[in-house]
Amino acid sequence: MKKMVINTLACIALLAMSFFLASASDPSPLQDFCVAVNDTKTTVFVNGKVCKDPKVATANDFFFSGLRVPGNTSNKLGSMVTPANVAQIPGLNTLGISLARVDYAPYGLNPPHTHPRATEILTVLEGTLYVGFVTSNPDNRLISKVLYKGDVFVFPEGLIHFQLNTFRLPRGSHSLAAQCGKTKAVAIAALSSQNPGVITIANAVFGSKPAISADVLTKAFQVDKKVVDYLQSQFSTDNHTD
Repeated sequence: MKKMVINTLACIALLAMSFFLASASDPSPLQDFCVAVNDTKTTVFVNGKVCKDPKVATANDFFFSGLRVPGNTSNKLGSMVTPANVAQIPGLNTLGISLARVDYAPYGLNPPHTHPRATEILTVLEGTLYVGFVTSNPDNRLISKVLYKGDVFVFPEGLIHFQLNTFRLPRGSHSLAAQCGKTKAVAIAALSSQNPGVITIANAVFGSKPAISADVLTKAFQVDKKVVDYLQSQFSTDNHTD
């Protein structure tokens, strides 16, 4: 009996140790990369932001009024994202959450992009949005839906997603047809990181600095070099290299 108890306790101890080892890992990175330095006198950089003394924290460290102001959508895409992350709210540091307001002009687009460090949950406050994300290789399946005021949609971490301000009448309804495409839209996004990051696909591929070689892009997209040259010219005027 005593031997059985000892064996049971040993098993519990091993399970606890296994759980600890499985759980022990570095926290998720809060920037694109963090290069190690051997000389600590050279620089000091932490994963996130350095903390201030809690005794000198004030209400303003946890406050941001920017989301009450509509974003300027007078641009080619017809959309504007107003972030509320650790850069705007210092008190978010280490808390793993942030917000963003997205304004859309009629037919405005928040173009295909990813958040490398966060899952996003989007709530429509005004208007109608066609939204979607694409699953990873090899399926690359588009999962999309039209959202109305009050609807919520989730974009999993790291997956390419988008939102388009559209207008879709309720099934069988024709009374609002004259308003088609004439309404603005507003959404609030919550993200599971204090610094979610954003990579806009077109900007990254065709507007990188320096430019990605045309040899790479023509083969990757299976198009003529003239097409690549044109696309690169749309996203940058000074980074093109052959």
